[in-house]
Parts: sequence; structure tokens; C-alpha cells
Amino acid sequence: MNLYFLIGPTASGKSDLALEWARANGAEILYCDAFCVYRGMDVGTAKPDMRERGIVPHHGIDLCDVVRAYSVADYVAEARRVVEDCERRGAKLLVTGGSGFYLKSFFAPVIDDTPVPDEVRARVRGMFEGGGLEAVVGELLRLNGGAVSGIDLMNPPRVRNALERCIASGRPLAELQKAYREMPAPFADCEKKLCLLSRSPEDLWDRIVRRTRKMLEVGLIDEVKCLRGVGIEKNPSAASAIGYREVIEWLDAGGRDLDSLAEQIAVDTRQYVKKQRSFFKNQLPAAKIVELAPGSGLEKVGVLFD
Repeated sequence: MNLYFLIGPTASGKSDLALEWARANGAEILYCDAFCVYRGMDVGTAKPDMRERGIVPHHGIDLCDVVRAYSVADYVAEARRVVEDCERRGAKLLVTGGSGFYLKSFFAPVIDDTPVPDEVRARVRGMFEGGGLEAVVGELLRLNGGAVSGIDLMNPPRVRNALERCIASGRPLAELQKAYREMPAPFADCEKKLCLLSRSPEDLWDRIVRRTRKMLEVGLIDEVKCLRGVGIEKNPSAASAIGYREVIEWLDAGGRDLDSLAEQIAVDTRQYVKKQRSFFKNQLPAAKIVELAPGSGLEKVGVLFD
């Protein structure tokens, strides 16, 4: 089976091109976005609306409530299900999005296969809540002879993840890392075709600014208020998404200067775009690069995967 990937930084125009390419080629779309999976996070993620979803089938959208953490492991399982279903039906599949590790999961292992019981997760969570990062790092080092490598000890999620797996498996981190590196490549029987959209920094910045303004005009603030009402802040990952984090902080500060809110969202988006570009370059296979000029887009559909 062929898997097609249309990737690019936020605001590069992926969604419009993906929809048109899928429509023209009888394909379905699998979104590769860490926040489109949450129901209710619509405006701030530029999620496809119901009209667009009616043009071609979409997957990877609205998979869980915003109060529940959705992990890379959850996405990997969903992606496998979608790919297998499309292969069984003989349907083409276009994967599109900009979430780095979600994209990488199609080309290399991003999670290990160590099962972690709920009681282990609860134990590590309690350790973190009671003693902070220092307590978790201390326990991880104790279980690994006083030293570990290949992990950022200042990154709480990574440290907690590593500790959970050491406890659950009874094995040191070095052994788990070695087994992880030896895992087979995912979707090895699929031919993968990648296309990377690129725009000049000036054009992309202009698109980011216009995108931000549009989101605010069509209801981002009201969306965040609604999500706060159902508990988005119980899920730190969702609450810290660009657009949502800034609106939450703005509301808490009194919600007065709308221009400053728009500027902050745009600046934070630009910083994220820099990280995306670096990730695409260093963590993903080489892709065909399609340069888009200001105002261009859909006319490039025919050259994406030729």
C-alpha cells in the first residue's frame, strides 16, 4: 500500500491542499495533529469543518474528550487501525499534519512495547506530586546505578515515562533503550511518499497573523471559555496548546487588550514553526519540497506527489 504524506509548518496551507488532493485522487485523510484529536478544540486547531469532512472521509479527529490525556501511543494505535482499514478496502490514504512525533511514528519507533500497569503510573504520579521532579529523577537514578543517558532529566514527562518503564519491567533504562532501538520500523510494507510544503519566513508570518486574527474573529475566546467549563485545565497538554494557553492567561489577567492577545498567539506560533522546521529536517526522511509563493496554493495540487 502507498502512504502519502503532506507535511509542513503551521499556516503553510496543508489543509486546503490536502483536501483538494484527496478529492481529486479519491483518497481519505488521516490527520496527524496532537490537538485535533480532542473534541471541542475546533477553532484554535483550524480543524476541518463538517462541510470539508463531507467532501472526503477524515480520520484522526475528535477521538476523545478534552479532559483525557491522549498520548502518542494512542495515536499509533489509531493510525494502525486506519491504515489497515484503508488497505483492506483498497482506499488511498493521505496523512497530513504538523505534529512531529505523530508524524515520526510512521517512519520509526516512537514508543516501546513495555506494558505499564495503572498502579505503576499511579505510584509515579504520586511520587511526582509529592516530591516534584527531583523525587522522580532521584528514584530513576537509584534504579539505574546512579546514572542514565539519552534522556533529558529536566523534562518531567520523559523522566516519568522512563521511571514507569523501569519499574514495570524491572530492567535498567539502558536495556530498555537498546531493545527500543532494535524494534522494527513501522509500516514497513508500505511505500511512503512525502511532500513538504515550504514558504518564505515573511509569507508564513503574514499567514500566521491572518490565521490568528481569523480564529479570534470566529470564536476562539468563547471556545476556550467553554472548554474551561468542561475541565480543559485538567489536561495540561491540551491547556498548553498554542492559542488556548494564551487565551487562558489573557482571561485570567482580565481579558482587556485583544491586540496584545493576537500578537502573543502569533509570536508563539512563529516560535513553534521554527521547531517544526527543525524537526522535519532532522527527524523525518527526506521529502519532496514544494515551494509556495504568497497567494499560491491549490494550483500546486498536481505536483505534490508526481
